[in-house]
Amino acid sequence: MKVIAINGGPRKNGNTSILLNKALEGARSQRAETELINLYDIDFKGCTSCFACKIKGGSSYGKCIMKDELSPVLEKVNTADALILGTPVYFWNVTGEMRCFMERFLFPITEYTLKPKLTSRKMHTALIYTMNITEKTVKEGKLDEVLFPNERILKRFFGECESMYCTDTYQFSDYSKVVSDKYDEKEKARRHKEVFPEDCQKAFDIGVRFAK
Repeated sequence: MKVIAINGGPRKNGNTSILLNKALEGARSQRAETELINLYDIDFKGCTSCFACKIKGGSSYGKCIMKDELSPVLEKVNTADALILGTPVYFWNVTGEMRCFMERFLFPITEYTLKPKLTSRKMHTALIYTMNITEKTVKEGKLDEVLFPNERILKRFFGECESMYCTDTYQFSDYSKVVSDKYDEKEKARRHKEVFPEDCQKAFDIGVRFAK
């Protein structure tokens, strides 16, 4: 059993990274092999619309022909038993790096035919989102509806996907240095101390379930 986590956030010690590491810790507790990949460490681009993955009889049909630092990552993901994507929410969606990864990973297996030839394989998948906004704002702004297509497309190809939201995150080590009077630092600190550990446990449990 191999579980791969993809970090779409820029901070290696930030909330997203912490949750992904907790998920992998859960997987390792079940003796799974794990790996964390930080997209911000990789030099790559999103889909360039070359359509090499769609050419009839082409050697690259169903796979991305681009060769860059993401290429070996895609090879690893294609042999994994479980995949966990983690990303902060920027402007009500995934980060640019995560979007580029998803384009390169998913577009090649998106076929323009009524008679698909590429076989879907079963794989555990999950999306872990971290965000500064509160759970109330998520519901009122219907953020779940904006992000749901990410879950839907992973279900389409791999059979299952679950989403986890970590809201109202503690963003800065020292709020006094940042223009952030819109937020209650004490309340943020309280949630980070009391609620974030619960989110870490949820992420851990995802890893356990996937490894089982």
